[in-house]
Amino acid sequence: MNDAVPEHQDVSRRSVLWTAGAAGAGLGLGAFGGTAEAAQQPEERAAGGTAAKEPPRQGRTMIGVPFQRRSTVRVALIGLGNRGAAMAELYLAVPGVQVVALCDPVKAKAERVAAKVTAAGQPAPAVYVHGDHDYEQLLRRGDVDFAHVATPWDSHFEIAKSALLNGVHVGVECPAALQLDQLWALVDLSERTRRHCMQLENCCYGRNEMRVLRMAHAGKFGDLLHGAGAYNHDLRSLMFDPAYYEGPWRRLWHTRLRGDLYPNHGFGPVANYMDLNRGDRAVSIVSVGSPSLGLSRYREANMPAGDPSWKESYIGSDRTISLVQTARGRVIRLEHDVSTPHPYSRINSLGGTKGLFEDYPERIYIEPDHKNDEWGDFSAYAEWDHWLWKEHANPPGAHGGMDYMLVFRLMQCMRLGLVPDFDVYDAATWTSPVPLSHLSIKQRGLPQQIPDFTRGEWRTSRPGMDSEKPADA
Repeated sequence: MNDAVPEHQDVSRRSVLWTAGAAGAGLGLGAFGGTAEAAQQPEERAAGGTAAKEPPRQGRTMIGVPFQRRSTVRVALIGLGNRGAAMAELYLAVPGVQVVALCDPVKAKAERVAAKVTAAGQPAPAVYVHGDHDYEQLLRRGDVDFAHVATPWDSHFEIAKSALLNGVHVGVECPAALQLDQLWALVDLSERTRRHCMQLENCCYGRNEMRVLRMAHAGKFGDLLHGAGAYNHDLRSLMFDPAYYEGPWRRLWHTRLRGDLYPNHGFGPVANYMDLNRGDRAVSIVSVGSPSLGLSRYREANMPAGDPSWKESYIGSDRTISLVQTARGRVIRLEHDVSTPHPYSRINSLGGTKGLFEDYPERIYIEPDHKNDEWGDFSAYAEWDHWLWKEHANPPGAHGGMDYMLVFRLMQCMRLGLVPDFDVYDAATWTSPVPLSHLSIKQRGLPQQIPDFTRGEWRTSRPGMDSEKPADA
């Protein structure tokens, strides 16, 4: 791993809008254009070009490439809003991790997290608060091993790109990027710089998800046939709350794209069950979408006249449903709905020739354990829990402990010099439904080809999330 580009290489980068203030002024226009029609054009070019033909490889594959072993992992956190500040506490809870730098254009946020770092007994971190691009100075420091990016979506690509070009491993909150050409660029940069770029998909580390994963790999569901995942989460009140999503940045995506804006939580776990990029791969996606009514109805009922949201026209489908076909003929159903009233669900189902599991609520039916069309008790299968959950039965942090599991395992892989549980190829695959579902819906359900980001290496089986406990853990 000594052939990365120099850490202090000076790189010209296009402007990105990633702060609350910039979001309020028109987030995303630099990437997608000023109108809904203009917003679609870059993705049409990307999908029509790179989806149909793989660009030539510029480096060497990152499949199976371990981290360099180190006694302490030096972490930088970029973006310290709700998500970034919460994740900072988890990094501080993991042994062998030092938070060395923080970045957010809102100084008060950086100061609050810096106080948590010193309260945990660590040296005061360097703080970068001078505008939207101060992350570039942070990433040139030379003493950062890993950068965690928790900023609004359309800044993810540029920050991840900067990290890789400065020789820093990077993890990005969902989604990794918003266009196919950006996903290809991250794959190429990871291969050229020999640094990992990962989608920080916490749902892959949920207790149920990891138990189903181990059961699937042990053949408990037989030959796998189908699965489903979703992000069905009523976010209406939060999207109209300027104190939660500072500025309207997340709501504005519903004025620009029609498809699945957030596929990773549902796609990632099912992709792991089916070993996508590890013996199978996603080859195509077809998507349909409902009318876009939920946000405008919520606005009518809750927002005062004169609120800036009244200038917005929503085109994003309230409910998108996508079907992904794999090379081995399996089918994955993805759903996305954050604009209508309903209980939270990621669906999280898996079916095979011996039975199936369905979540929300959790239930299982597999042969020969169950009969008479009666669901079984999933808690009876605790013996199949992943070793991470057996060792950390009551992990700290939100989302039922899956956030901590992600951080703990990632930092463990970096300290021990292990191959990460997932890589840039997974990040690109799990995120590709963002532009492709939009194109499919716009083209009245026309199937879209999902690129082979591995460039043919998906045919080789290899380890992934179903890891063995390290001997020297």
